[in-house]
Amino acid sequence: MEDDAALAEVVAEGLRDQGMPVDLAHDGLVAAANLDVTAYDVVVLDRDLPGLHGDVLCRMIIERPGRPMVLMLTAASAPGDRVSGLTLGADDYLAKPFHFPELVLRVRALARRRPDARPPVLRAAGIELDPVRRTVVRDGRRLALSVKEFAVLEALLEACPGFLSAEALLERVWDEHADPFTNTVTVTVGRLRRKLGEPPIIATTPGIGYRIRETQ
Repeated sequence: MEDDAALAEVVAEGLRDQGMPVDLAHDGLVAAANLDVTAYDVVVLDRDLPGLHGDVLCRMIIERPGRPMVLMLTAASAPGDRVSGLTLGADDYLAKPFHFPELVLRVRALARRRPDARPPVLRAAGIELDPVRRTVVRDGRRLALSVKEFAVLEALLEACPGFLSAEALLERVWDEHADPFTNTVTVTVGRLRRKLGEPPIIATTPGIGYRIRETQ
């Protein structure tokens, strides 16, 4: 949620390249509407948003049950500004200009700090996926997965033993602008299956979706 459209696009694409689904809002009113319909893990919030000021939006966020973590961005870097931002309820604070790798580290750290954050390592069917170290091992063999393959596998492991539909995967792994009629989920799951090897562990049920199948 950033009022500088060019900077917002760069940051969003950079976070997507790191495997994070990202929604953009260039003013506070749109951001508030997004928060009503989507459960976010982390909100990167510009303090100087138009429409609804970032300070007001921050206060609204922290009053929500099961709220996302808030990383506040601002052009002001004086210690008093930082204290003021944290007093509003923000969980972390980053002054602009910033180094993008630091932003990524802070976003990941905030996601891990959520009270309902996912377990550090996901395990099923001989797979161990570490979302912090971004590693996947199957039966002792380290796998080299793309960003999207990793995110799809992570989502399936989190849902295990339940199913995830293609639409649910699009929403969780891609973003709100993903084409619901695209075959990108099918293609990504196909590549993931090949890299996971034998015996196959991703089951598909037409009309229902995908799930991790426990091996015997």
